[in-house]
Amino acid sequence: MLKQIDMSSPEFHEEMEKTKKFTDKVCKQFGWVYHPDEEVVESVTMGLTRHRLLYGKRFCPCFMVIEENGKHVSADNRICPCKPAIEKEIPEEGKCHCGIFCTPEFKAKS
Repeated sequence: MLKQIDMSSPEFHEEMEKTKKFTDKVCKQFGWVYHPDEEVVESVTMGLTRHRLLYGKRFCPCFMVIEENGKHVSADNRICPCKPAIEKEIPEEGKCHCGIFCTPEFKAKS
């Protein structure tokens, strides 16, 4: 059974801060920036936080998480920052599928 997450709880807010620090590090590591739409960034950050609390990993919130052989996995094993975003989506499209990360050039055009 899936546990319930209270998004107004201190636990969620504490994990949300950790997620923000994590995504800041990802931006710095890869030379990315946050998507210009702040609502997209907030929504994806909340989804990453929720998945971290539910499954112990920051699975991309845009993909289903299922249980296989007693372990939680997501479609294409999309754990943020996911391999498809790093290798294909951001270099070719300027942003990742979930939309939290983009290139500075993509942001400048938006």
